[in-house]
Parts: sequence; structure tokens; C-alpha cells
Amino acid sequence: MSRILSDRAEKTDQVVLLPASLEDPSKSPPGVYRVALAAICVSVFTLFTALVMVYYWRARTPPFWTPIPLPKTLWMSTALIAASSLTFEAARRVFRRGLWRLASHLLLATASLGAGFLASQLSAWRELVRHGAYLKQNPHSTFFYLFTGLHGVHLIGGLVALFVVVLGKSKRRELVDVVALYWHFLGLIWIALFTVLLSR
Repeated sequence: MSRILSDRAEKTDQVVLLPASLEDPSKSPPGVYRVALAAICVSVFTLFTALVMVYYWRARTPPFWTPIPLPKTLWMSTALIAASSLTFEAARRVFRRGLWRLASHLLLATASLGAGFLASQLSAWRELVRHGAYLKQNPHSTFFYLFTGLHGVHLIGGLVALFVVVLGKSKRRELVDVVALYWHFLGLIWIALFTVLLSR
């Protein structure tokens, strides 16, 4: 099989070969995960940006806009997702030093905190339902369920990716880095959404 040369081969007198992963069809070429991450993050960011813009536009239209009281458990949710980002970052740094066993424990702790975040969000939904705040009660409650529901779905995707890292055979550093960056991205998205909801 012919080898693929890098663009540096034209600039130097030495031939530079790309990593052998390109010669093995069972391995992804370097950078594929990062390209996929960029595409996902751009689409998620675009989605939530559009929703926030519509939220602010609708909030300026008084009829039928009655802000619902936000459950206090949302503060717990925010603390949990912030803590999960810290444990994920610690796992990533430990993984770089080759301590995979310790990294896997930290990743499991991250997954537990992520699951706690989702449980806290469900608890907030139950509290709102008890107080009569339903999805179609008014536009503000609709946006609340929409923001938290869509974010929760994306976080579940992050949990799936996290377990692929922990339980999968591939221990590539790029994969760990990409999943960690996606997790941090979701944490920032939640903080932004929570701030928007607080502003009413």
C-alpha cells in the first residue's frame, strides 16, 4: 500500500510520513474526532443561540408571558455539572501521564455527577408539575422545558461517549480529549441557559 506524504515533504529535503493509522482501515485518521467535535459543537451552539434569541424576543411581548418560579434544585444541577467538568479535566490530565486506572475512576465519578445532574433536572420538572407549571401553560414554561430537555438529551449523548471511552478498547488520547471538550462545552451551555432563565 502506498504511503501518503505530508505537505512538509515539499518544504524540506526529508520525507515526512503520516502516522501508521492511515494504513490501518480499522483506525480513524488523526483529527477525525476533532473535526466531528467541531461540527457537533457548532450545530448545538447554533440551536441554543436561536432558541435564546426567540426567548428574548417572546419575553418582550407581554401577553400570556408569565415567568414561572425556578426550582431551587437548578442551583444543585449547576453545582453538579461544574463539579463533573472538574473531575473530567482531572481525568484527562491523569490520562496524559499514563495512569489509566486512576483516570477511569475519575471518569466514572464524572459519569455519576452527570447522572446526578440529570436526576436533579427531573426533580425540577416534578416540582414544577406539582405547582401546576406544565409544558403548555405559558411561553415561559415552554421555554424552560425546552431548554432543560434539549440540554439533557445532549448530556445523555455525552454520557454515552464517556462510557465508550471508559469501556471501549480504544485508549487514544485524542478521543479522551474530544469527549472532555464536549463535556466542558455542555457545562458552559448549561450555565448560559441558566443565566438566561434567571434573567426571565
